[in-house]
Amino acid sequence: MTSERPAAESRLYKVLLLTAGFMFIEAVGGWLSGSLALVADAGHMLTDVGALALALMSARMAQRPADHRATYGYLRLEILAALVNGVVLAALSAWIIFEAIRRFRTPHAIEGPLFAAVALAGLVVNLVALRLLRHDSHGNLNTRAAYLHVMGDLLGSVGALLAALIVILTGWTLADPIVSVLISLLIIAGSWRLLRESVEILLEAAPSHIPLPEVERRMRGVEGVIAVHDLHVWTLTSGVVAMSGHVVVPDLASHPRVLAAVQREVRDIGIGHVTIQVECLDQCIPDAHGPLARGKGGAGGAHLRGHPHSH
Repeated sequence: MTSERPAAESRLYKVLLLTAGFMFIEAVGGWLSGSLALVADAGHMLTDVGALALALMSARMAQRPADHRATYGYLRLEILAALVNGVVLAALSAWIIFEAIRRFRTPHAIEGPLFAAVALAGLVVNLVALRLLRHDSHGNLNTRAAYLHVMGDLLGSVGALLAALIVILTGWTLADPIVSVLISLLIIAGSWRLLRESVEILLEAAPSHIPLPEVERRMRGVEGVIAVHDLHVWTLTSGVVAMSGHVVVPDLASHPRVLAAVQREVRDIGIGHVTIQVECLDQCIPDAHGPLARGKGGAGGAHLRGHPHSH
């Protein structure tokens, strides 16, 4: 684990306390003022509290060492937590849209000044929380999920404040559900990206920033590599990319040099956990499924595996 993780956890904890404290204020303010935007944002903050607590719990669990059952440790808990966060965000947004549609049909009286005061306070709180998490917004997927939750709250506070000003200045209460729908659509867009990336990692798809053809091209470009096959690249958790593959070399003497060169090539493009099996040409035969494949009598071949761990 990197030295940044304890600092990131400390920032998450501060945001959790800040969010939980203001959530109650916003819920009461929304109920007293009659504002759907405030009630919706308080509900969003409630999911934030759960999301942040889940993020902290999974971050702690992810630091547990690997054992004979969990051979990679518990890194994937962060991805599972991010997936849950994305689902909750999408579900909450759907509820807000449903409630807003009801208010379009039956407008609700709103206490404008109280609405505006609570919305302004929420804006300040969310700006502070966003500043705390900004450093980690491009880090691991779970912290990014928390960042998206807070960003959704910030947008909610901005929208609520605008709606409050419209209600105060014009008396047009439909501004409240309209703003709520717009905020929900923005949150859905963010949660969709989060869900998509989480599912791709859980399916062990090749990461989009490291194209498989580029990995193969670099490996084939190493002097002494005749062929590459059985190549797999996947993400263990945010920022930890793994790879396994076979390379074919002309003779046994080429093994150490080729192995080291291939490891350097793939590390240069961001792959930190590498397993390479090197095979001699005389143990491989042409195959319909690839340029070269191991022969049936592969026993006795010299296989070298490299495991550089940069995460």
